[in-house]
Amino acid sequence: MDISFEQLPSGVAVIRLKGRLDIMGAMKIDVQFSAVTAANRAVVVDLGGVEFLASMGLRTLIMGAKSMRSKSGRMVLYRPIPLVEEVLVTSGTTTLIPIAHDLAEAEAQAQAQA
Repeated sequence: MDISFEQLPSGVAVIRLKGRLDIMGAMKIDVQFSAVTAANRAVVVDLGGVEFLASMGLRTLIMGAKSMRSKSGRMVLYRPIPLVEEVLVTSGTTTLIPIAHDLAEAEAQAQAQA
């Protein structure tokens, strides 16, 4: 699992993930992911490069979103592949973290409550 970061001109932080977000992938990115979500009030998580999502990966996303929500921040998931989106919807994760398929839409949603 690879993780990279970008700050958009609007101030929204983008976390880009690539690989398998399973137990090993989640362990590899947890500290960095938590640090970025703790330091920002508006985060877009680009899941376009995530080919597999398991329960530990869901935990990473949910814990980050809950941490942000506790300080009036917001996380938005951006462009998950169909398989990953199915896991997010079926697990109920989208009730806490919305999904957007357009970067401008994701950025606007992340700022909406930030």
